[in-house]
Amino acid sequence: MRYLILFFYLELVHAQHHSSMIDLKFQTKADVDVLIELKTKADLSSIENNLSKKEKAQQVFDLLNNHAKLTQTSILKYLKAHQIEHRSYFISNVISATINKEQLDQLESMDEIQYIHYDNSIRLSPVVDKTLIKNQNRSPVLTWGLERIEADKVWAQGFEGQGVTIAGEDTGYNWEIEGIKNKYKGYDEKNKTVDHNYSWHDAIHKASSLSSDSINPCGYSIKIPCDDHGHGTHTAGTMVGSTENELYGVAPKAQWMGCRNMERGNGALSTYIECFEFFLAPTNLDGLNPKPELAPSAINNSWYCSPDEGCDSSNYSLMEEIVDNLRKSGVVVVVSAGNSGQNCGNIAYPPAIFKSTFAIGSFAANDSISGFSSAGPVYNYKDTLIKPDVCAPGSDVLSRTNTGELASWSGTSMAAPHVTGLVALIINANPALDGNVDKIEEIIKLSARPMDANISCVGSSISDRPNHVYGYGKISATEAIRLAIISRTDELNHEHSFFIQPNPVETQLRILDFISKSSYTIYNVNGKKILQIYNPTESIDISNFSSGIYFLQNNLTGNIVRFIKI
Repeated sequence: MRYLILFFYLELVHAQHHSSMIDLKFQTKADVDVLIELKTKADLSSIENNLSKKEKAQQVFDLLNNHAKLTQTSILKYLKAHQIEHRSYFISNVISATINKEQLDQLESMDEIQYIHYDNSIRLSPVVDKTLIKNQNRSPVLTWGLERIEADKVWAQGFEGQGVTIAGEDTGYNWEIEGIKNKYKGYDEKNKTVDHNYSWHDAIHKASSLSSDSINPCGYSIKIPCDDHGHGTHTAGTMVGSTENELYGVAPKAQWMGCRNMERGNGALSTYIECFEFFLAPTNLDGLNPKPELAPSAINNSWYCSPDEGCDSSNYSLMEEIVDNLRKSGVVVVVSAGNSGQNCGNIAYPPAIFKSTFAIGSFAANDSISGFSSAGPVYNYKDTLIKPDVCAPGSDVLSRTNTGELASWSGTSMAAPHVTGLVALIINANPALDGNVDKIEEIIKLSARPMDANISCVGSSISDRPNHVYGYGKISATEAIRLAIISRTDELNHEHSFFIQPNPVETQLRILDFISKSSYTIYNVNGKKILQIYNPTESIDISNFSSGIYFLQNNLTGNIVRFIKI
């Protein structure tokens, strides 16, 4: 920020009954990067949850894109007439531009505009990641994190992420690293050819004002994946990386695609928007001919933005709208919870503070919470939320960096890609779940190993599930796949036709059985028989049950329905 203060003073003007604008008090004639947010938003309420992922993606794209084209006309005409450098977006109805004070005054008079945001540079905040241990003489058969979540046991069942594409936006990616190259969506291993169209996008078009110089080792607006920091490559390895001797990726047969949203660890609101938009509807290398049917199933976001780095309540709603739209299109948005440590309310930065993102905390090899992992609750600009959603291995995580060396890094940045990889395994086990974000996240939550919190925070006791330290618990690949398969069985076998009301349940449980009139058995999450039910027509009192996940089995058909006791 110290570099920016030399050029101008930024004052946010908030008005209670009319549109808010920024007033840039220029001290020089320097141009400034801004995001122009329009008043009207596309209506996505017609998108039905039971649509396939491709159907959702196409409909969301069409509605967003058409709305942007209809409403941005006059502003784009003004920008072109004044030869102002700009870029139009549809994932949110915004336009990025580089303007001076006179042009700002003219834009402020346009009725279509809701808010003009300062497109400030923001930084990757790895915190613990900066202290790493090189392990060049160590070739692990299986990393501790994969062993702990039992990923290898899922692979043994034949589920390694086949047929699923996941993505990441980060500092870029060295796609040619051994163990990562053959998983890159743009690479044809059989024919040894590569096509980066629809698999890679670079949202970095110039140096960040936070960088010490303008000499980026990868360059700008590049057509071939490159990592100018190392962070992105490390996260990609945790998602999919593997060689014959090194198993460090959760979904070693999934494919990955990437976007660079940070310049040497420094990004801006517009660069994040650009990458999110690429993943909603991937384009060719010239940014043309978008194809929403090629959107990934999940996006890893191992970054966050604090207020002193450009994110505050004036632009929270803009970023939240974008992740809401991605979720609506059928994409799981996985984010790191942050590395601010074990104090209540430390999950304070976007995108982890939004309800529509899946926020991931970190646990260590000793099975306890990592000391750096941020805790909830979240107090964002409109909600109070219990976060993180779950925790994953994040301390001393081994993967490849952009130089090709095997290194052990720590941070919730390292935990999040474990969950992104887990999404690929779940969809591999039950392809019908692809695009059903609610169901996928529910499976990950319900299958997590519960853990009491080590601190007590407002709105959640230590033993609650979820709590503000572990969320629903520590991820378990074996349990997640089991629930995914059960879900597949339920979808294919509707003839058992029994349901639970309500679900979640507090005290009284009702079983609606339309065909079998069978007896039932309730099991806890560990498979222990808790209760035998012989008369399912009556309400069942479960007020003495502990909070958590349970399974109700029809003793005649063997079919199972899961429910939550709260």
